[in-house]
Amino acid sequence: MEAYIYDAVRTVRGKGSRKGALIGITPTELATQTLLSLKERNNLDTEKVEDVILGCVGQVMDQAANIAKTAAQQSQYGDHLCGVTLNRFCGSGLESINQAAAYVKSGFRELIVAGGVESMSRVKMGADGGGMFMDPAVAIPGNIIPQGISADLIASKYAYSRNDVDSFAYESQMRASKAEASGYFKSRIAVKDVNGIAVLNKDENVRPSTTKEGLASLNPSFAMMGSMAGFDAVAIDRYPEVEEIVHVHHAGNSSAIVDGAAITLVGNEAIGKQLGLKPRFKIKAAAIHGTDPTIMLTGIGPASLKALKQAGMQPSDIDLYEINEAFAAVVIKAMDDIGIDHSNVNVNGGAIALGHPLGATGCMLTGTLMDELERRDLNTGLVTLCIGGGMGIATIIERV
Repeated sequence: MEAYIYDAVRTVRGKGSRKGALIGITPTELATQTLLSLKERNNLDTEKVEDVILGCVGQVMDQAANIAKTAAQQSQYGDHLCGVTLNRFCGSGLESINQAAAYVKSGFRELIVAGGVESMSRVKMGADGGGMFMDPAVAIPGNIIPQGISADLIASKYAYSRNDVDSFAYESQMRASKAEASGYFKSRIAVKDVNGIAVLNKDENVRPSTTKEGLASLNPSFAMMGSMAGFDAVAIDRYPEVEEIVHVHHAGNSSAIVDGAAITLVGNEAIGKQLGLKPRFKIKAAAIHGTDPTIMLTGIGPASLKALKQAGMQPSDIDLYEINEAFAAVVIKAMDDIGIDHSNVNVNGGAIALGHPLGATGCMLTGTLMDELERRDLNTGLVTLCIGGGMGIATIIERV
């Protein structure tokens, strides 16, 4: 049995700070607005939707107590609708789609809403704590270091220069600015307040005025942390071939912290015919891969190659790639590992320009990929993300 994506909806991304436009909007409301938009866009008989699977990384405070069920309850879909919240760190939004596809392909479910939500202005990154990063009994023997140090370790080990990562970041901003001006983000909706008035109608972090000179002037973000807290030494101890950690990442070439939510509608062929829905894409393959937790962010290449093998495809068979821009060096390394160049990767910019709302990003990338494949009249796409702790995730979709 096949699993199809019938539609995708995402909110605009708001800056994840006290000054961000979406700080007054709860994560429950962000997710609920995507559910209501999905219903309206498809004239959806919501009694047929069986479950809501949402990725969410910071499951405390506003995002605690199973936010998927909370949003389902608020959605006006009906009391029958169940919800489950999952956490595969940055891969959560894509993992939700993959789990929905597995349910559908197994015959256990017919129609599921899958996606993710993260309000990083209201629930700060790391607010949930956790042994991997907070407990010395776990972090020390595991050689766990902060992700920014891992990104700089990748750049140091594989000789990606400051100019390399800044040039990549500049291109992300330029591509996102062009996509915004051209109206390419078809799956995107404005976020409204309780009165139905739009509080944000475009992605807040895109900076079309970005220059390479401006990026070059920014100080590295992780140099002091690496030296004073000893994390550079931990990285070098694990990778002694690296003589020095060269700190090249900063706020301008790393993913922006933002708020947002995204969902897809995943179901089998029979339910689509019953409801008069036209499938847009088939979920062709999905894979995960674990990596060393010190360098941590190199799982994209192995996971993508595993998904390609599962689908019986080569990297050249994929028309467009969406690779999450956690840090510039991560994507450069991933492109090297897969054997592709930047020309068909993140063609409308990525998280460096648009932002990375942790639990929602994988689903957002899927919707962006769907829109662009249709706009260009292309067929196949691959979505992939690196994941904290040493993981990677990848999903291949094919146009119907």
